[in-house]
Amino acid sequence: MISVDSAQTIILNAAQPLGLEVEQVPLYTAIGGLLAHSVESVLDFPHWDNSAMDGYAVRYADVADACEDNPIELEVITEIPAGSVPQGSIRSGQAARILTGSMMPEGADTVVMQEWTTRSGDRLHINQSPPQSGHFVRHQGSFYRSGEPLLRSGLRIGGPEIGVLAAAQCLMVPVFKRLRVGVLSTGDELVLPDQVLQPGQIVDSNQIALLALLSQAGFEAIALGSVKDDRSSLKQAMKDGIDRCDVVISSGGVSVGDYDYVEELLDELGGEVLIRSIAIKPGKPLTFATFPEGKLYFGLPGNPVSALVTFWRFVLPGLRKRSGQTSPWSPLFVTAITHQPLQSDGKRESYLWGTILGSGDDLQFCPAMGSGSSGNLVNLAGSTGLAIIPVGKTMAEPGDLISVMLVSGSP
Repeated sequence: MISVDSAQTIILNAAQPLGLEVEQVPLYTAIGGLLAHSVESVLDFPHWDNSAMDGYAVRYADVADACEDNPIELEVITEIPAGSVPQGSIRSGQAARILTGSMMPEGADTVVMQEWTTRSGDRLHINQSPPQSGHFVRHQGSFYRSGEPLLRSGLRIGGPEIGVLAAAQCLMVPVFKRLRVGVLSTGDELVLPDQVLQPGQIVDSNQIALLALLSQAGFEAIALGSVKDDRSSLKQAMKDGIDRCDVVISSGGVSVGDYDYVEELLDELGGEVLIRSIAIKPGKPLTFATFPEGKLYFGLPGNPVSALVTFWRFVLPGLRKRSGQTSPWSPLFVTAITHQPLQSDGKRESYLWGTILGSGDDLQFCPAMGSGSSGNLVNLAGSTGLAIIPVGKTMAEPGDLISVMLVSGSP
């Protein structure tokens, strides 16, 4: 049994981004993808000097001494709506009505917000001086200079990145082909959600939950079905999954029961088993193996909470790195105060699920109500964090600062 940190190191060292294929996808379908190459733009951002405020474009020298007791009078000679090109230039004693985003006219170097002015016809009085030349002007290239890297390789494309790509008129986006991750469940007792439950049977919730988490994270999630506790059938299903996918995740069959075959079958199929158990609670019986061409196999425990906790803690970081995503790959941790006692046996690093309240530096952890059994999937719903009790510690007292790992749906 190895430590949590050792297990993470082994997995990340093995999860090398090998043989990644690159494809060009339309901008509108690139969400969730990983940029395969750095993207540049031929455009500066902003594209030209423009106003950051509704007001008047002026020459700073004309208004530097303006105040309520000594307003400066200017002549408004034109209006510049957003999307139009200014006609003419601003000379001393003149101003242009300008709106947010409008191009700055030649001759003007400053914008006076309209709240600092009074106007009658074409006569404008400036009642307050801007603090410096260039006030409320967004200068061309001040956000980004053309030809420089705009978005880096390995970046996960979300909503803001889609917006940047659209602004750069990048209609086809180079992305790594999505990692194909298969999910396999094992156990005689498993049935599909739409099947009638018989005595002794349970719904295969692990496969559904893991497929959802994989899709949420931007991977191509492949349902490999569930297999009975038959050695020959399981071996064939595992082989098919390894041949078909870049990574296979199975749940169940990795403990020490009479029908737990996964670990020995990995050896028979030519895998190199690097992890057989981890000092974590829940999730001790986790198996990790590698295959040629960078293929990975994660054998997760069958208990639903154990499967999800180990997915968040170990599998997801490995998938991020294997898919070509840039670091950080590991989960995010925050420090929070617990207002309730949290218990552990001290023998393994314990992860207790619950919700994170507050914001900034004032975070509080509230453990989920009810049983903390690794088979109790119900009270895992709604959890946003996993409080960590390190090895050797049996209690976190109310008021203690604790480390909390953020999970799906965290703020």
